[in-house]
Amino acid sequence: DDRMVPTPNSHDLARRLPNSTLVIYPDAGHGGLFQNHAELVPEALEFLAR
Repeated sequence: DDRMVPTPNSHDLARRLPNSTLVIYPDAGHGGLFQNHAELVPEALEFLAR
C-alpha cells in the first residue's frame, strides 16, 4: 500500500522493463529493504549475477 508508488504501478513498470524482476514482500513498505533483508540479499545477488 505504498502511496509513493502504488503496487499496480510497480507491476506495470516491471512489465515494461525487459529482463526485470519484481518481488513484492507482504506487509513491507519503504522499510522493506530492512524488514526483509534475509530474503532480499540472496535474490538481489542472484539477479545481479545473471
